[in-house]
Amino acid sequence: MYVKFEKRKDYLIVSLAGELDHHSAEEVRLKIDDKIDKDNIKHVIMDFSSITFMDSSGIGVVIGRYKKLQLKKGSLVITSLTNNVKRIFNLSGMFKIISTFDSLDEAVSNIWWRGQWWKKIRWR
Repeated sequence: MYVKFEKRKDYLIVSLAGELDHHSAEEVRLKIDDKIDKDNIKHVIMDFSSITFMDSSGIGVVIGRYKKLQLKKGSLVITSLTNNVKRIFNLSGMFKIISTFDSLDEAVSNIWWRGQWWKKIRWR
């Protein structure tokens, strides 16, 4: 599992590559939490364009970061879901609570507006 961080303005882009499953979930969670805490991040975009597989442990990583950011009055959005991961999001009901966008550019343009974090829910 590969995790890349890119801090822009007042938000963090987390790009993930590989399999987000029970073998990698704990390491991914620790890396993301460390970055959020160290840099005092409140808003995160998770880029799933290179995720090849995700299981319930991956759902736990996403929901856990969502809750962590909500406690900081922040937000989490997901971008670039593959068809396999979209199916898992749909079955788990995550589309009901977490905003998703088709591309990173779309996520950035829909949530960063005039210096304000703008949450726009997209139901799928």
